Amino acid sequence: MDEASVPANPAGAWEDLVTTALLGTERRTPAVGAPGREAPVALLDAAAVATVRRRAGLRPASAARRPEPAAEDPRPALPPAAERRLALLLADRPGTGGGRRGTSPDLMELLPQWLATANAHGYAAPPQALPALLDAARGRTDLRPAALAFAGPRALWLARLNPDWRFALRAAPGGGATLPDIDDADEVQRLWQEGLFAERVALLAALRARRPAMARELLAATWATERAEDRLMFLDSLRTGLAADDEPFLEQALADRSRNVRATAAELLSALPGSALAARMAVRAAACVAVDHMGDTAAIAVEAPLECDPRMERDGVLTKPPAGRGERSWWLGQLMEAAPLGTWPGRLGGRTPGEIVALPVADGWQGELHAAWCRAAVRQRDAEWSRALLGAPSAPEAGGPGAVSLADRAKLLSVLDADERAGWVAGFIATHGLSEAFQLLGVCAVPWAGPLGRAVVDALNIARDAGSYPWSFSGVMGLAERCLDPGEASRLEGLLAVPDEGADASPGAGGYWAEAFQRLMTTLRLRAAMAEELEGVVQERRSV
Repeated sequence: MDEASVPANPAGAWEDLVTTALLGTERRTPAVGAPGREAPVALLDAAAVATVRRRAGLRPASAARRPEPAAEDPRPALPPAAERRLALLLADRPGTGGGRRGTSPDLMELLPQWLATANAHGYAAPPQALPALLDAARGRTDLRPAALAFAGPRALWLARLNPDWRFALRAAPGGGATLPDIDDADEVQRLWQEGLFAERVALLAALRARRPAMARELLAATWATERAEDRLMFLDSLRTGLAADDEPFLEQALADRSRNVRATAAELLSALPGSALAARMAVRAAACVAVDHMGDTAAIAVEAPLECDPRMERDGVLTKPPAGRGERSWWLGQLMEAAPLGTWPGRLGGRTPGEIVALPVADGWQGELHAAWCRAAVRQRDAEWSRALLGAPSAPEAGGPGAVSLADRAKLLSVLDADERAGWVAGFIATHGLSEAFQLLGVCAVPWAGPLGRAVVDALNIARDAGSYPWSFSGVMGLAERCLDPGEASRLEGLLAVPDEGADASPGAGGYWAEAFQRLMTTLRLRAAMAEELEGVVQERRSV
């Protein structure tokens, strides 16, 4: 097409061409093109020329404002060996899963532990590693807290420039905003009154951690004007530093318009054994439970509530049970878990928690009663009741089903200190094996204490001798790779040989077990090397 056939006005020409294309050349004849040419062809030719003109005639835009430099990170740099290790960990990609994994460690699974150690030593992330680190955290939410702490202020700077990393802004307190000095009362009030929701949540959390009363007073001042969903989030922040001084405010929240806010306030009050709500719940719960003497045998008799009255509702008891649950058992469970555990020795004949738990419970109420006591022990962080409900790890009922589920046992273990927790789980594994131990191992401190680590290795060895495939224990093996003390690597050397297969052994199982133990030992030695790379320079820096 002759370029001269396109109108001189580029803007008008383009609008005319677009209009003609929308209406169709049968309804509107193009205003361009040589005589005798088909209208559609002429329209397309003219559009091609106009497109080139538009691109060639684009005026350069004003230069965008250059970003401000990222804030300085004053933390010391990683030692070279640790920096190289980080690059290797970030370059690794998770396997496709299933079947045989080989003897190579899963490096990506070691990244959380590496980050925790680097953060404990106070290192700064290498700038060149930040993109890969943020990409890794984007794909794994469990990595984000440690990864963002390690990445420091540069991560927030990068997140403002790349939409793929905006999660860093959401995860940072106040969306990455700088919180005022909590001693500056005017600035604190200004941010609380004018700040964005995320900033206000971050401010309340910061205050609650250092000045609980100040945080509560700040919240009380605007409570009546807050939205229900915001009130719930703000109220949840009072879990930090919860104390008797919070009771008057929480009692007022029991009359809140929102059911969820009322339920949360009731839960917090029940975690304060000296609160008025706890006392009311104790009276209600005690009316449902008593000792029944049948000859020489004592048992616990249970009479569940016949109704849920308005006063119970105000104190957080939910009236409607979940599907498949009876109303009376639902109400009973809520009363029992909210009542102070100190109620029961006096109510049940001066017995200790262990003696109370050992009593039989009439009419099939044992499961409901013990489950509620488990929730109360966890909520009230009561170690004595937790021990009583856990029982001896060697007891037959500890392996299930029993009155207390494995999930409840894992929660009860979290109340105990790390050494006692590890000792109980070690005893459980020695008696019941590994098939039911995964949940319990997940609440144990890392690295596992010596007795627990040895119990796990011994149980894996027993499973190998039984001739089954190691895939049935892949979850525990994965935990061992991350949680076993690296000092236990030497104990694995005797397990690397392929054992003779018995008549009942699964074909090839011995080779798979040798491979799994080789991977475990290699991973433990790698973790030891990682720790040395980070720890050695720290000691050197301190000695300078």
